[in-house]
Amino acid sequence: MQGLAEELRRLVAEARAAQDWGLPADYIPELAKVDPAQVGVWVCLAEGQEIGAGDADVPFSIQSISKVFSLAAVLGRLGDDLWRRVGREPSGTAFDSIFLLEHEQGRPRNPFINAGALVTTDALLGGREPRQALSEIMYLVRAAAEDDDIHIDKAVAESEKATASRNMSLLYYLKSHDNLKCPPEMVMGTYAHQCAIEMTCRQLARSGRMLALLPGAPTMISPQRARRINALMMTCGQYDGSGNFAFRVGLPGKSGVGGGILLVAPGRASIAVWSPGLDGYGNSKVGTWLAERIADYTGWSVFAP
Repeated sequence: MQGLAEELRRLVAEARAAQDWGLPADYIPELAKVDPAQVGVWVCLAEGQEIGAGDADVPFSIQSISKVFSLAAVLGRLGDDLWRRVGREPSGTAFDSIFLLEHEQGRPRNPFINAGALVTTDALLGGREPRQALSEIMYLVRAAAEDDDIHIDKAVAESEKATASRNMSLLYYLKSHDNLKCPPEMVMGTYAHQCAIEMTCRQLARSGRMLALLPGAPTMISPQRARRINALMMTCGQYDGSGNFAFRVGLPGKSGVGGGILLVAPGRASIAVWSPGLDGYGNSKVGTWLAERIADYTGWSVFAP
């Protein structure tokens, strides 16, 4: 698709010219150091072609995008038993809010807000050592991307652990409602390392092929499970900005405060966009704009034929 390649280059140039980047996640010191004036995009198409533009090969911390992979791993291990501990509804609140957790007596609204992701990580641990749980996530990510050169940024993980007071509060609240099986400190350490997985747009888009059910993609999860994860990405993947994102883009997506967004056009493409500056929801400002423009150009939407 030569036209799409030219359009991606044009969009990256337009974003760089506008210089309306947003602000990196300054509450995690290592992420605050990242230059916001970067933008990358990579698209894997159903026909097997791959197209990229901008800073598509610059590694970045995927942060909450990792929740997609931990969820896939836990569902593979536990199946629907997870839903006894975590809901499947949009939250309408910030990703680190404690309000709904208190109101709903310790059962997080969905697996993509922090409380729900912490329960998912706890379930993945299942009494095992953190290194075993992390190895399972890393195996899944690397196999999905068909790339072993994907690693955890230990500096980011330590930075996240050092500023984890709010997440620790969520963990102890979960524990008070008997919705945490492992020690809070163990869950937090595992979660911080999971969020510190470092990938490029190229690697991230390739890992998303299994969710888009593209021909030739590694078969890591069943089609039914992929559809259900996509549904959660559509309704919950951008936190309290999920409705606005669905309105603007019309595709399942999962964001991370490292500035990345993984997008799925089922049967058509897997897309990764990245720009470190965030909007008021904690989602990439330029990345969201890019996602909207790509959807407009291609006509890809789960709401259109």
